[in-house]
Amino acid sequence: MTYDLIVRGGTVATPGGLANLDVGVNQGRIAAIGDLSAASAGETFNATGLHVLPGVIDTQVHFREPGNEHKEDLETGSRAAALGGVTAVFEMPNTAPPTSTPEALADKLARAKGRMHVDHAFYVGATDENADHLGELERLPGCCGVKTFMGSSTGTLLVKDDEGLERVLKSIRRRGAFHAEDEARLQERKSLAREGDWTSHPEVRDVEAALLAVKRLVAAARKYGKRVHVLHVSSGAEMEFLATAKDVATVETLPQFLTFESPDIYRRLNGFAQMNPPIRTAQDRAMLWDLGIAQGVVDVLGTDHAPHTREEKTQPYPKSPSGMPGVQTLVPVMLKHVSEGRLSLQRFIDLTSAGPARVFNIAGKGRIALGYDADFTLVDLNADHIITHAEQATRAGWTPFDGFAAKGWPMATIIRGAIVMRDGALVREGGGEPIRFLETLL
Repeated sequence: MTYDLIVRGGTVATPGGLANLDVGVNQGRIAAIGDLSAASAGETFNATGLHVLPGVIDTQVHFREPGNEHKEDLETGSRAAALGGVTAVFEMPNTAPPTSTPEALADKLARAKGRMHVDHAFYVGATDENADHLGELERLPGCCGVKTFMGSSTGTLLVKDDEGLERVLKSIRRRGAFHAEDEARLQERKSLAREGDWTSHPEVRDVEAALLAVKRLVAAARKYGKRVHVLHVSSGAEMEFLATAKDVATVETLPQFLTFESPDIYRRLNGFAQMNPPIRTAQDRAMLWDLGIAQGVVDVLGTDHAPHTREEKTQPYPKSPSGMPGVQTLVPVMLKHVSEGRLSLQRFIDLTSAGPARVFNIAGKGRIALGYDADFTLVDLNADHIITHAEQATRAGWTPFDGFAAKGWPMATIIRGAIVMRDGALVREGGGEPIRFLETLL
C-alpha cells in the first residue's frame, strides 16, 4: 500500500490502549493502523520516542474577532492552538457584534477561511431577541451549538432570568452550553469589590452565585427534557451537585482551576489571575480533582482562552477585565499533572478528545481509529520545558503559567493528515476547516 502520510514508530493511543504502531493516512483520514514497515508514503513522520494522541480539542476559546482584535484574532488564536498541540477549537460568541444571527456566524466562517490554522466551529449566542429561533440557528453549518450567559461577563450577551432560560431550552435541540452564574446574586454582591484588591473577586462572584445558577439550569433542563453542558465549573459544591445531574448535564473544568488556588494566585498575579468564574480555594481545587477528575464527573477539559492586553489587566480591581490566555498551554500543563500522577494519560485523552467528541457529537474526530480524521497531537512525555511569556503566540503576549516547569511537551500537530506544527514552528498555515457534527450532517 501507498499512503499520503505514515506516522511511524510512535506509541499510539488507540481505543484499545497504548501500542507501538504505525498509522497510515489517505485523503485526510486514518487508513491503516499496525505494522506498515513495508508500505510507502508521500510523506513520513518519524514518531520514535513520542506518544501519538488523538487530536486535542479545546471546546471553549474566545478569539475576540470581530471587535477586539487588539487582544486576539482568529489567526493569532489558532496559531497559539496549533503551537500548543490543539487540532480543533470551539470559539465563543461574545464578540462585537455578538455571534447571534445567521449573518454574524457566516461572517466568522468567512473570516476563518484561509486564516485559521486549526479546525474550528463557532457558538451562536443566546439573547432575549433570538431565543425563539435558536433551534434554527444551531443547525447552521459551522455551528457547535448555543452558548448562554446566565450571568454577565465579557461582552453584551446575557439571559438573566428563568423566563429567558426556559425560552432558550424550549427552542434548542442540540446540547446547549451555559455560563452558570446567577445574575441577581452577582448584582447584589458588586459592592463587596474592594478597589485594588483582587482577593475580593471570589467574594463578589461567590460559590453560591454559581451553585444557584447550576441548580436553576438543571431543573429547567429536566423540565423540558434537554441536554446542557455546564462550562468552567470552579467549585466543589457545584461538582457535588452535578454528580447528581448526569442524566441531563455534562461538565467542563479548566487547567487554571486544577492548578491554581486563591488567595495565593491573586496575591502573586493580581489582575492577571482574574477570570469569571473565579479561581477558588485549595479545598475547591482538591474536590475538582477528586469528584471531577478521579471519580469522573468532568466530561471535558476546556481552557476558556480569553486574552486581554497587559494594559487592560493592570487596571485596578474591579476595573480590570476578567479572562486569561490558555489554549497554547493546555497540553503541557495537563501533562505535568499526568507526570505527577494526578490523572492518567488515558483520562487526559478522555477529557480532551474522546470527551468533546462524545458530548458534542463531533463527526469523525476524537479517536485514533479507521475512517476517522487523521488528527494527532504528538507529545514527548519526558520533555522538560519552562513556559514563558515570550513564546506565547496570543496577541496579548502573556500567560498566567509563565515560569511553570512543564514535564511533557507537544512536538507536532497533525490535522487531517497535514503536518501543521513541528518542533515548535508552524509549518502549514491557514488550512483549518469547519468541524462537522452528527446532528447537522443532513
